Amino acid sequence: MNPCFLKLKHCTIISAFILLLSACGSSDAKKDAGKNKNSGPVTIDVSIAKTTVYANLIEANGTVMASEFVELKPEVAGRITYLNIKEGLMVQEGALLAKLNDEDLQAQLRKYKAQLQLAKINESRLKVILKAEGLNQSDYDAALQQVNNIEADIAYTQALINKTEIRAPFSGIIGLRNVSKGAFVSQTSVLATIQQVQSLKVDFVLPETYASAVYQGKKVEVVNDLGKHFEATISGVEPQVNTATRNLKIRALVVAQTKELSPGAFVRVVFNEGESKPRIFVPSNCIIPETRFKKLAVIKNNAVEMTVIETGVRTGDNVEVISGIEVGDTFAINGILFLKPGSDIKVRSVK
Repeated sequence: MNPCFLKLKHCTIISAFILLLSACGSSDAKKDAGKNKNSGPVTIDVSIAKTTVYANLIEANGTVMASEFVELKPEVAGRITYLNIKEGLMVQEGALLAKLNDEDLQAQLRKYKAQLQLAKINESRLKVILKAEGLNQSDYDAALQQVNNIEADIAYTQALINKTEIRAPFSGIIGLRNVSKGAFVSQTSVLATIQQVQSLKVDFVLPETYASAVYQGKKVEVVNDLGKHFEATISGVEPQVNTATRNLKIRALVVAQTKELSPGAFVRVVFNEGESKPRIFVPSNCIIPETRFKKLAVIKNNAVEMTVIETGVRTGDNVEVISGIEVGDTFAINGILFLKPGSDIKVRSVK
């Protein structure tokens, strides 16, 4: 083989080896440069914790209801022979609104009254004979029992007659009439409604977490669709939480009489959870959620400390911090993903 060719081949191998070493050295230099670059301080903006006087206003959806409401239904089936339901007018408690046909019951009542009259005459005669010792006590007792039985039949028949009368259970305003005179109605027929609207009540629900914030006598505000506010007072709270929704049912009474609220209307109920007090709020995007805890990147001695916090109410983009930080503590508000415990930081600005 030609010696010149061997010499050329040897030189080529040496050159390739030198180029490979050079490339590796260049790669290691780039890695070191990148490492030195990433090991620098993280530039962040910070904020200082301070208190804000805040009243936690709770808002719930409610429904206006009449203080008293009844659907007028007959207790027995029958044909209407008298009807005195005047739509939209005020009626007094006990007023006769409708009457069903009771001719058969009236005839039965007259029969029992005639029998009672004869039974009483017979009982009186036997009583005189008994005093003269001309009659056994058992015979007189049978006559007296007959009088009592007939009186019971009269009371029962009178009760059936009373069931044919539909009277106002309380003083209120009559709603729309659904029947006419002569119509045959049953126990399920609704003749009309009667409502007492001199005072109104509002029913609303709240999550069980607010159970301690509602109690009898607490003042709330009722706001209708027109934005008008009405004062109301909580009159009662359902003692048991709804197991399906985990909500509490609350009822409030509207203090003043008003025609701007109608039964069945939708309203908003607004009230203060408690007294206004100083609270610490932080932006919600500063909080680092974990499986069991929530953390905040607190800056101390120009280093990062991941502090476990407990949060409270939320207002828009801010969240209350109940525990974990104090007034005057500095915390990071951006660059959260690049921060680790003990990381060096560079503060760009204080927001």
